[in-house]
Amino acid sequence: MTALPQPPRAYIGARLIDPSQSLDTRGGILTASGRIVETGPHVTAELARTAGAVIVDCRGACLVPGLVDLRVTTGEPGEEHKETIATAAAAAAAGGVTTFACLPSTDPPVDTVEALEFIARRARGRKGPKVFAHACVTRGRRGADLAEMGLLAEAGAVGFSDGDRAVADPVMMARALAYAAAHDRPVLQHPQEPRLAGAGQMHAGELATRLGLPGIPREAEVIQIERDLRLVTMAKGRLHLGPVTTREGVEAIRAAKARGVAVTADTAPFYVTLTETDVGDYRTFAKLSPPLRTDDDRAAVIAGLADGTIDALTSDHRPQDVDSKRLPFTQAEPGMVGLETLLVLSLDLVHRGHLSLPRLIAALTDRPASILNVPAGTLRPQSAADLLLLDPDRPGRIAVDRFHSKSKNSLYDGRPVMGRVLRTVVDGRTVYDAPDD
Repeated sequence: MTALPQPPRAYIGARLIDPSQSLDTRGGILTASGRIVETGPHVTAELARTAGAVIVDCRGACLVPGLVDLRVTTGEPGEEHKETIATAAAAAAAGGVTTFACLPSTDPPVDTVEALEFIARRARGRKGPKVFAHACVTRGRRGADLAEMGLLAEAGAVGFSDGDRAVADPVMMARALAYAAAHDRPVLQHPQEPRLAGAGQMHAGELATRLGLPGIPREAEVIQIERDLRLVTMAKGRLHLGPVTTREGVEAIRAAKARGVAVTADTAPFYVTLTETDVGDYRTFAKLSPPLRTDDDRAAVIAGLADGTIDALTSDHRPQDVDSKRLPFTQAEPGMVGLETLLVLSLDLVHRGHLSLPRLIAALTDRPASILNVPAGTLRPQSAADLLLLDPDRPGRIAVDRFHSKSKNSLYDGRPVMGRVLRTVVDGRTVYDAPDD
């Protein structure tokens, strides 16, 4: 059956924010056939009627590019009971995310063209958020042999990563950076030196000692970062680090950028809204990789976001089922779901005066799209009509039982927030509309 053509649609009466054009003004957007036709103050009800467009009155809400999430873990293939691509896409739409890239941390890992094509088939034809995929740096994420990076890039991989496993061998990492550079792809590195991290369960410090848990020192992060900054300079590649969680890590990246090193970085809302104290009495939902750090580290990460040292915010979405979390702390799997809380938690940085709203939107749209080199994160005419309508000042409360994700492993249940996703639009089609409550 042939899909019916979409009528033109005009979003009027909005605050338009588009960091890709340094745009922050009152106005509207006219869309047709899934693409943006016009953007700016001149898009009014009069122009909409002239174009025969359906009018959407934004009532002063913010209209921004759909969010771009450069690092999402799903359970498919292999752990569909935790998350499928379909449920991750539904969660993304509810969180205002219109484009996301899957990490290859699946079972089996995405280290072959066939595995990459499997994800593409699962995503194809869905009228929802756009799904891209990273491929493995090493076969099976085992760190011993490089994957067929050239073939994987040709098959559509937007980046290379071993997920939550750092590439420990420096020779392997240098080769990966060089091969990825030949195909203009970034290598995403988990900034945690695995031997130093060892069997650590949380941030190494007084609290870990008191709880009797082995710690992960902040040196595990900065040593991994400093080594890879040297390697990317040698290999002339593109390095992306994340999530960054320590003061020393931020400082190392800031100094490298000042030297002109080709490095980008991200963090997640967890690391700017929580600290090691949230582990509390062995709360496994607070077990993350890298671990939650100190309040001083949290402040340094926020400062890194504010001055651009840290380029992007990512959901770091990692679904875990009940059986993976309802265990003794040392046996529980790390990770937290984050797609549906990415925006509302990030807005806390604006409400507390750490970031301007345009700077935050840049970290969620234009910057991650640029890192992945995907056509997203902009309101420019002729680009895809991937839009997010949001009210940054709407009070609410996070309700985990209403999440679209299959997994509910979030530490934020019941947390008061300011901000709400009102509508998510992909290729001109509404894929999420907030309920009236």
